Amino acid sequence: MRLVNFSRDIVLLGFVVSALAQNITNAGAPPNSTKVLILGGGMAGVIAARTLHEQGIDDFIIVDGKVELGGRMINKPFGITGRQAVVEMGPNWIQGTQDGNGTANPVWVLAQKWNLSTVYTFFDYNGPNNYSETFNQAVDKFDLATSIAGERLRNNQVDMDLRSAYNLMGASPQTPQEEACDYYQIDFNNNFTYVPESGGFADVNRMCIDQRGFAYIVQAEAAEFLKSNQLLLNQTVKYIQYSDNGVVGVLQNDDVVFEPELPIWKREAISSMEMGIYSKIFLQFNETFWFSTQTKNEANTPFGRVSITYDTSELQDEVMGVLRAMYPNTTIPDPIDIHIPTWGNNELYRGSYSNWGASFIPAHSDNLRATVDGRLWFAGEATSLKYFGFLQGAYFEGQEVANQIAACVKGAQCTSIPNDGVHIFSFPYD
Repeated sequence: MRLVNFSRDIVLLGFVVSALAQNITNAGAPPNSTKVLILGGGMAGVIAARTLHEQGIDDFIIVDGKVELGGRMINKPFGITGRQAVVEMGPNWIQGTQDGNGTANPVWVLAQKWNLSTVYTFFDYNGPNNYSETFNQAVDKFDLATSIAGERLRNNQVDMDLRSAYNLMGASPQTPQEEACDYYQIDFNNNFTYVPESGGFADVNRMCIDQRGFAYIVQAEAAEFLKSNQLLLNQTVKYIQYSDNGVVGVLQNDDVVFEPELPIWKREAISSMEMGIYSKIFLQFNETFWFSTQTKNEANTPFGRVSITYDTSELQDEVMGVLRAMYPNTTIPDPIDIHIPTWGNNELYRGSYSNWGASFIPAHSDNLRATVDGRLWFAGEATSLKYFGFLQGAYFEGQEVANQIAACVKGAQCTSIPNDGVHIFSFPYD
């Protein structure tokens, strides 16, 4: 256990946690006192630290529960000995890059800066099948549902989830292809990332295939300014006591407890945000039987959900059934290795990405990012109203909050992010 005191102290609580620094300048161990403590070394934490550094403030420490920077940008060597490749457990895509000479996604800018290797057909259970027209219809259906949501708001009608809306529209998916296209809309079109006219970037995505790992762009960026005495790794914060006299943290492997307890409006906002679980399934084979493509939008009949606990052999049998149906004229052997990340069991993250539940309202988003007592600040993809669930959300939130913290540290006017209090009754999007 290590006691750390933070004088005139501001704590930035990242909703994206992480840790190790590669090629960080050696300046000794972190001190026991600092102006700003950043909990989490993911995209939000590192960009917040970089922003403070750019503002001339280097009296900060990043604390993280992992042994490398990157947050949920976690990669691992996968495969049998001698035939391993680096695969991404978490984020894999740069969602929305740049439309012509328009505004570029900052994650795409980092990827270009650090020469990240990235790549840019339609399949179903019968193999290759171009159902792009179905996909275009799904886009139109999603846009119509969005318009209907606005009409319901004007009529003071309650909110509903998208599946319910499709049912009322008489547009529920009837085929595996329609299900796959609808899933794509829900999974990737849940904010403004793909709409340049609304402050987004482009409808072009790039998938990271870099063997240094996607987290390399965060680690390399940190190495440009971060020193070893600004980084404390393999430690999680158990206890935070905050008051007018400062903030005290006890570092230990457990969850964070606040004293005094966080206000009810903050706890309600945190509880209202859901953590989605997005489980990839990695398979390695002795021979290549698939087509020479990097990614596929594949439609299949209903597939079993990967729960927090699962039987690997049963799951492998189900996956192989899907593959053999997709390639009916090919003899597909069993894989020689398989790996499935279990994000729900990860005590640092408890899920893959943030997601708004059906009852989540913008006031909850405001309260999620609101400052507590002028000393506790919150930043991460979960606090981003426009880009929640995306890496660029973490980037922008870390940058914005750090700029406000810098103003406080410099002694300029210190303006906290306000909260909306507890909502007794609210229309869905008032």
